[in-house]
Amino acid sequence: MTEPSGSPGIPEEHAAALRRLRWRARRGLLENDLLFTRFFARHGESLDPAQTAALGELLDLDDNTLLALLLGHIEPPAQAQAAQRLGLLDMLRD
Repeated sequence: MTEPSGSPGIPEEHAAALRRLRWRARRGLLENDLLFTRFFARHGESLDPAQTAALGELLDLDDNTLLALLLGHIEPPAQAQAAQRLGLLDMLRD
């Protein structure tokens, strides 16, 4: 497996998936951008493939639903159940 420069120990395929998620996390709401920027700075390199997939499902949500979910104002919809199960929502809310 080839590793990307600057990301020791992370297979290139997983590193590429993380780069795509960072790009998708750029949202229309500043609040979401701030939460995801902080999240990736703290946890981006430590996400496993299951967490990466669950994060992709969260990013499929519209901006307002995603913000309400991250702020704890709504219960996770079906799409976010994997993220909740893996503790991703708690990581995003920290």
